[in-house]
Amino acid sequence: MLNKAILMGRLTADPELRRTQNNTAVTSFTLAVNRNFSKSQDQNQTDFIDIVAWSSTAEFVAKWFKKGMLVAVSGRIQMRNWEDRQGNKRRTFEIIAEEVHFAESKRGDSPPKNDDVLPFELPVGGSEFDEIGDDEDSQLPF
Repeated sequence: MLNKAILMGRLTADPELRRTQNNTAVTSFTLAVNRNFSKSQDQNQTDFIDIVAWSSTAEFVAKWFKKGMLVAVSGRIQMRNWEDRQGNKRRTFEIIAEEVHFAESKRGDSPPKNDDVLPFELPVGGSEFDEIGDDEDSQLPF
């Protein structure tokens, strides 16, 4: 069976990190995802999709993502049954995030402070590639 969801949208609020009774990190957030626009519609329609992230993914999301950021999420769809305060049975569909990625470049923010290190290393010198000269002596392997 296949259960895979891939979404890109904007965060509707800052994610907040919580902990379960077993001290497992969890965060819930909502993505505003635009539907494809057609000429017959007056305006774009937006779906608000609930996302749940666990453990290190939850910690990553809570630390680095803020309201309004464009985010890409890959995960699985899960259905959850629950009861509201009046005793009515409810059903919720949500995405359990397996991967969460930045989907846009940083918008003019100040550079990170020493204690605010990015979760990855940037290449030194701005490029991982070596330039190949124009001279005829350099031979390409293909």
